[in-house]
Amino acid sequence: MKAILSTILATAITTAAFAQSPDKALARVKYSFTHIQDTTQRDKPYTENMLLVIGKNASVYTSYDKLNSAIAMNQQLQEQIRNNAGGPQSISIKRTSSKPTNGLDYFFFVKENKFVTKERLFNNYLIEEEAPKISWKITKDTASFSGVHCQKATTHFKGRNWIAWYAPDMPFQSGPWKLNGLPGLIVEAYDEKKEVQFQFAGIDKVDETNVATTIEEKPISGNVVKVMGMDGADAYLGSEIKLPADALKTTQKELDKLKEARDKDPQGFLNAQLANSGIQGSFKMNTNTQMRPAGTAGPVKITINNPIELPEKK
Repeated sequence: MKAILSTILATAITTAAFAQSPDKALARVKYSFTHIQDTTQRDKPYTENMLLVIGKNASVYTSYDKLNSAIAMNQQLQEQIRNNAGGPQSISIKRTSSKPTNGLDYFFFVKENKFVTKERLFNNYLIEEEAPKISWKITKDTASFSGVHCQKATTHFKGRNWIAWYAPDMPFQSGPWKLNGLPGLIVEAYDEKKEVQFQFAGIDKVDETNVATTIEEKPISGNVVKVMGMDGADAYLGSEIKLPADALKTTQKELDKLKEARDKDPQGFLNAQLANSGIQGSFKMNTNTQMRPAGTAGPVKITINNPIELPEKK
C-alpha cells in the first residue's frame, strides 16, 4: 500500500489551474456511436450512446450511457447510506449494466485552442494539449439529417480517412470525439470503411426546464461518491461547461503509472486513495463494484485490434 500511495502522490502533479473559464451550455447533441473494435468479428460492433454539450466557446463529449449508469448507481449509494446511518459504512454497489462504457471525456476550448482529456481513477485527472489541427476539405455535397441541413467535408485524421456532415446554420466548431474545426456543428461522421461511425440521434436546446443541477447528493460520508467513481453531472447536464474543480493535472506517462498500480493491486489502490483523501470507513471491493472508469476494465476482456486512432503509414 505504501508503494501505491507513493505512486498516487507522484502522479498528482498539481491541482488543475487551467485558464479556461466555464462556458454557457447552449445545446446537447446525442450520437449513436458504432465501432468495429475487433476486425475478426465485424458482425459484432461496439455500440454506445454519446453526448456532446456545446456552448459558444467550449464543448464536452462524454458517454450518455455512462451518465445514466452513474445516476442509477448513485441512487443505490444514497439509499445504502441512508439505511446505514449511524453505523459502519460498508458499501456494495451492483452494476446496473454489464456493458462497458467510454471512460474518457473530451473538453474542447475554442478560444484557447486547447483540448483536455479527463479520466477518472478515483480522482479526476486531466491531460491538456493543443487542439489537434484538422485539415478539412469542404465539398459541395449536401444532405439532411432529421431535418438538419448539412454540408459534406473530408479529411485524413489519426490514421483514417473521414467523411463529416456539418450544419452551416449551427455555428459551432465542435463535433463528436476529437473531430472539430468546421464552420458548423458536425452532425454525422464516419471513416471511409465505416468502421467508426457517429450517427446523429437528436439535439436539445439547454434551458431552465431541462437543466439538471447535479446527480450528487450530500452523503453522510462526505467523499464516498468519489470512492465509487461517480461524477456530478454539472459539466454535462448543468447550465455550464466546465472542468471539474477538484481535478488533478497530469501527463499521460504518469497516468499510465497510476493505472499500472491499480491493476496490480485493486484493493490496495482503493485503500491508498482513501488514505490519501482522508476518508474514514471500511470499503471493500466486490465483483459487482465498479471502481474504475467503465471501458478501462471489467469482467470481460475486450479485444481491440482496430482502435479509433490508427498509426500513420510510413
